[in-house]
Amino acid sequence: MANNQSVRRHLDAFTRGRIIGKLDEGRSVTSVAAEFGIAHSIVSRLWRQFQTTGTAIRGSVVVVPRGTTPADDRYIVLQARRNRRQIAGEIARHTTQATGRPISRFTVARRLHGGGLFARRPVHGVYL
Repeated sequence: MANNQSVRRHLDAFTRGRIIGKLDEGRSVTSVAAEFGIAHSIVSRLWRQFQTTGTAIRGSVVVVPRGTTPADDRYIVLQARRNRRQIAGEIARHTTQATGRPISRFTVARRLHGGGLFARRPVHGVYL
């Protein structure tokens, strides 16, 4: 290590289990931390997590799949370019009918934003 840079490493599941086991036996947080060579705050946080959730396993990352495909994105932008006065909700309805999958108006707004189009909302002004 150079220049006092701290290196963050996650404890593997086996080590986490060993730490929980030693704390469960009644050992103090400081003695367990000293034995494993880690900060006592890490051990106490792990112990608190175990007491509240009942597990010492780190949560897995949940990946939400995209609601639209790249072809759907192109279709949304094409619809918006064909009819400039169409609002995002109408484009969402047309896309849902075309693809068979429900798509929200917020998703449409994000896809249009990605395509360089903005302000897809109705603006009722004073007629002159």
